[in-house]
Amino acid sequence: MKDEIITSVVESVAGPDVLPLIEVLKGKKNVSEFTIAEELKEEINTIRNKLYRLYDSNLVEFTRKKDKKKGWYIYYWTFVPSRALPLLKEMKRKRLDKIKQKLNSEQAGHFYICENGCTRQTFEQAMDHEFKCGECGSLMNQEDNAKKISQLLREIEDLEDEIKNMPDIIVQHHEPELELIDDEKQEIKRIPKIKEIHTLKQKIAVKTKPQKKPDVVKRKKSVLKKIIKSKGKRR
Repeated sequence: MKDEIITSVVESVAGPDVLPLIEVLKGKKNVSEFTIAEELKEEINTIRNKLYRLYDSNLVEFTRKKDKKKGWYIYYWTFVPSRALPLLKEMKRKRLDKIKQKLNSEQAGHFYICENGCTRQTFEQAMDHEFKCGECGSLMNQEDNAKKISQLLREIEDLEDEIKNMPDIIVQHHEPELELIDDEKQEIKRIPKIKEIHTLKQKIAVKTKPQKKPDVVKRKKSVLKKIIKSKGKRR
């Protein structure tokens, strides 16, 4: 991957202030954010901000480990230069779409401008101002935008050729697999046991659940109560 492409892409998506950080990461894997901060002599929060900008554009990956002594997580970063070219291709496609939209607007609309070139307005805007410039007061006339249309057509043609001649590389964005710390490993081991205990409790609850008495028993009790009441009345 050419350095010019990497520089162009990084500047466009993350800003020129990130370039020194890229130089630290080039050709290395799993570089500690604290190591980067030390080499660049910058605050750790500043380094993290730059790394997050690169991560949002899928140009870096990270893994994390827990410091057993201090108890906090340390993040290790890796720059993936092979993703710069697909990202550049995507940026060119977005730019191409915008130029095509602008071309459609120029071809479909009528624009008005004053002799001093103060403002450029659509037909509706110019009509609202009675075809007078709001800044200099001079009359606004319809603009011949044929040159602008020709320029936009050339830009579209050039961009389409550039995109067509670029290698067709597709790099999917994968969330980095984080290395599990000891506490997380223990928690995962506990999950099957918790499920087994929960299932066992459900089985016990089903077995110990009181069974409903048959309707026959209920009817016998009802008849017995009526007999007792009848005997009581006779007395």
